[in-house]
Amino acid sequence: MIKLHDTVDLFRMPLARVDEAGCIEMVMTSLAARRGGWIVTANLDILRRHVLDRGFRELVRPASLFVADGMPLVWASVLRGLPLPQRVSGSDLILTLSARAARHAHPVFLIGGDSGTAEQAAQRLRSQCPGLRVAGTWYPPPGFERDPAHMPALRDALQAAQPAIVYVALGCPKQDQLIGALYPDFPQMWWIGVGISFSLLAGRLRRAPRWAQRAGLEWACRLWQEPRRLAVRYLVHGLPFALLLLLMSALARWLPRLR
Repeated sequence: MIKLHDTVDLFRMPLARVDEAGCIEMVMTSLAARRGGWIVTANLDILRRHVLDRGFRELVRPASLFVADGMPLVWASVLRGLPLPQRVSGSDLILTLSARAARHAHPVFLIGGDSGTAEQAAQRLRSQCPGLRVAGTWYPPPGFERDPAHMPALRDALQAAQPAIVYVALGCPKQDQLIGALYPDFPQMWWIGVGISFSLLAGRLRRAPRWAQRAGLEWACRLWQEPRRLAVRYLVHGLPFALLLLLMSALARWLPRLR
């Protein structure tokens, strides 16, 4: 869907040079033609995994669209001389895309989240997106990926619901593994990994203020709320990788061999 000249390559991840509105238009145009797709909302952790884990890289290769859900990725594109127009956050996209889906009578389906958050997120989406039809929700119990009985049940639920858009909130790499397994069976649907978005919509976690999001400090707000779960990811793995990304991006602008 995205032509080569419409992307910027960061460590072999082809990030689409589109803003949020452009991303939504692509999805709507594709649905009008009865075609689906897969959006990877790539933050710093997902990009790091893409670099270090060949299996993950192969898993997400079939994705239709990679968008930058993280300011360090946007900054890196600027340093490369190919600036991305905007951060495209999964937590924003779930609202704005659902609003457009409501206008076009495209039903949505919510998979994942903590217990009860999919239903609460669905209720919030209905209230903020008048006319939106939520075709269903599915909460996978812990360890669902090791129980072969769950996937056929989910396939049956999707087959019966026939949503146009499926939001998957399981975190990386579980949400990508689930999408990778189901996307080939439902190519007419759009699949989007949205991480922690259900908990944010449900009010169980607070979203960082807009100024903090624009300044690339949303991670600090998340760390303050969930220090035990996120300290290693953000401080041990994330910050060094962010510095490497920015350094390599700056060098790649002047040294073609690093591109």
